[in-house]
Amino acid sequence: MTKKKYIFWITGLPGSGKTTIAKKIHKRIEKKYGPTIEISGDELRKNFLLNKYDIKNREEYAKFYSRFCKFLLKKNINVIFSTVSLFHSVQNWNRKNIKGYFEIFIKSDVKKIIKLNKKKIYKNKRNLVGVNLNAEFPKKPDLKIINSFNQNINDLSNDILKYIFKRLK
Repeated sequence: MTKKKYIFWITGLPGSGKTTIAKKIHKRIEKKYGPTIEISGDELRKNFLLNKYDIKNREEYAKFYSRFCKFLLKKNINVIFSTVSLFHSVQNWNRKNIKGYFEIFIKSDVKKIIKLNKKKIYKNKRNLVGVNLNAEFPKKPDLKIINSFNQNINDLSNDILKYIFKRLK
């Protein structure tokens, strides 16, 4: 087990598979890198009563998530964090201020997410990132995965783990 700690920041559109992937890779990340917590932006929203969805508040929440993850990292806990948080300001801050930051971008077609009904929120049609709110997709993520929903999620998660383990030797 390594002493270096990491934040695996999994970002992408709502319904792209971020949280499912985070849950799938958790045990193997913990086995390889030590104590690890898996959390989602949805969980933090619920627990901290972050209930506004306009672009300004979304960006503020994303900045809060970054600081919270950095806090956990300082406590020697790896973080697998699944979040939309598609803001260049947040991505840049993370890269500059968090040692051990590893960004995973799950790219999916919003039309396919809606068609497959991956996220019930798309029925609401208001304040949705990728629909009527601008998404600032990562320019240079550490890992970019295309989830077209054709590949088994276990296989996709294993591909991600192989890449992480190879890259973070």
